[in-house]
Amino acid sequence: MNSEKHSGIFIPKAGFYLWIIFILLAVIAYLDYRIALPGFVMFLFLVYYNYRSNYIRKKEITRYIENLTLNIDRATKDTLLNFPMPLVVLEVDGTIIWYNSSSKEIFGGVDLLEKTIHTFVKDLDTNNIANEQNNFTKEIAIGNKNYKVLGSFVKVDRKIDEDEFILLLYFLDNTELVNLKKRFDEEKITIGLIVIDNYDDLMQSTDDANRPQMLAEIDLKINQWMKNTGGIVKKYERDRYLIVFEYKYMKEFEDKRFEILDSVKEINVGNKIPVTLSLGFGLNGDSLWENFKYASASIDIALGRGGDQVVIKDGKDFTFYGGKSRELEKRTKVKARVIAYALRELIDQASNVMIMGHQNCDIDCLGAAIGIYRVAKNRNKEVYIVLNSSNPTIDKFVSKIEKSNEYDNIFIATTDALDKVNNKTLLIIVDTHRPQYTEAPDLIRYTDQIVVIDHHRRGADYLQEAVLTYHETYASSTCELVTEILQYVEEKIKLKPIEAEALYAGIVVDTKNFTFKTGVRTFEAAAFLRRQGVDTVVVKQLFQNDIDTYINVSNTVKDAEIFMDSIAISVCSPVVKNCALIAAQAADQLINLAGVTAAFVMSSANGGVSISGRSLGEVNVQVILEKLGGGGHMTVAGAQLQGVTVDEAKEKLRNAILEYMEDYKKEET
Repeated sequence: MNSEKHSGIFIPKAGFYLWIIFILLAVIAYLDYRIALPGFVMFLFLVYYNYRSNYIRKKEITRYIENLTLNIDRATKDTLLNFPMPLVVLEVDGTIIWYNSSSKEIFGGVDLLEKTIHTFVKDLDTNNIANEQNNFTKEIAIGNKNYKVLGSFVKVDRKIDEDEFILLLYFLDNTELVNLKKRFDEEKITIGLIVIDNYDDLMQSTDDANRPQMLAEIDLKINQWMKNTGGIVKKYERDRYLIVFEYKYMKEFEDKRFEILDSVKEINVGNKIPVTLSLGFGLNGDSLWENFKYASASIDIALGRGGDQVVIKDGKDFTFYGGKSRELEKRTKVKARVIAYALRELIDQASNVMIMGHQNCDIDCLGAAIGIYRVAKNRNKEVYIVLNSSNPTIDKFVSKIEKSNEYDNIFIATTDALDKVNNKTLLIIVDTHRPQYTEAPDLIRYTDQIVVIDHHRRGADYLQEAVLTYHETYASSTCELVTEILQYVEEKIKLKPIEAEALYAGIVVDTKNFTFKTGVRTFEAAAFLRRQGVDTVVVKQLFQNDIDTYINVSNTVKDAEIFMDSIAISVCSPVVKNCALIAAQAADQLINLAGVTAAFVMSSANGGVSISGRSLGEVNVQVILEKLGGGGHMTVAGAQLQGVTVDEAKEKLRNAILEYMEDYKKEET
């Protein structure tokens, strides 16, 4: 191109030569005009010939361009009219101004002109589709057909001073692709695990002669439930089943609220307690093995939440069903003994030991930490309890501990803990299993030696990196679990009075003076602590309220409102001291009122709102507050909402209660 462009400079046009001839003729005429006359005649002929040739050439070029434009216009019109793909032309406001015959077939042959597109397809409301000059793609369904719509804005010159646009919509029929994708999704393999979560108790409560019949009934119920799926049911342990089926049947199970949970409870062949199952499912993993891992994680959470429920893991998301039954106490202490031996080995191998609980430490958390402190101290280890600040619920105990010369520098802040931690540090987390709720979440990243001891129902965000987990939801408190560990970690362990009192206080507070979640093992743990020298009067005095606190609790109870006829909701005044403590005590008082099945008390704290929930078991407050990011137990739970006002928190709580009640009604029906 460049060579042609430059060569044009050296090849003059015809007009250039005519000027040269004219100049030469002028020179000749100056010398002898007679000789120049024939030349001028020939020059005039050349000028005429050049003009005529240029005129004819321009006319032919113009005619060619006009014919080409006409042919293109005809081809364009013919293409639009006979375009095999459905095409609709719209004004920007959605009014149809033109469409081809193919598009008419999509809408059943009706006349589309001057009508708006969203009257036929609601998903194609141009007010919501795109801004001007932005092309878009959208998936829609019309009747039993699926289309991929390609939208293109085109500028048209209707006005001199401004531009206007029209919208072209191309409809690509992708029904076959959508159906193929739907079939692919429906036929994906789903892995499930079923556990008879009260197997040992069932065996003990059933006569030897009836046990085979009871197990056969359970097998029959599970196989009948899976019969219509065409899937596989395989019993691979005495109390565990593996199920494999296509994903399309999961929706049916969810719609029926996993009726197998209630179906097995109808089994009665001499068993004194009902059969309960836990189910875990893994969906949409990259492989069958990943789905199996999802199912295993789901069943662990279901058992950690007390059993008698379904947990579904779909990628990173968890869904829960059931969970209406109370946790059953396990009579055997074999697991406590095994955990004690394993914990002792981990402590012996560690360079130092750090103990931490949850944020806003309570007496159960502190008591459990003090108990573990004694275990590690007796193993001659450097031990610290991570506690950034005290609060009204533990102030008296913390003050009493700090005044004792035996516990110098027992409490350290997060910054000091980060300086002392190393990869051989044993980090023991008590009274929580959720990393983000611990006193110092950053500590978890600096060591692989982590132990978790907790009694709360397991949440989806549980700590998975722990090398040892003692998680028993039947226990009244973490102090109960730690007390059992103490009895096995050494043959004859001796607790200091304040240590025994802290453990005993944790049990007393979490059981509301041995009223809630109290089993045989709870009293056995209390009896052990009593033998260690607990003064129950001293513990009682530590929790005595002053007159102002009593009045504030009474005012909070008085201001409660009744929601849905039986649920009490109240707000602790933000101007009072120890608002969180008053909210918890007010919730305890409200649940004692006749006709109240659940109580929730809110208090302002740290730029957010804390909620204390209590029930007698008829309403699962843990499931309700879990919807707000909290957790706990069926009868005692809590939640913390950040960045909201009390009124906003109350509205969220009401919605969570309504959602829970709707789910409960569905499960009942």
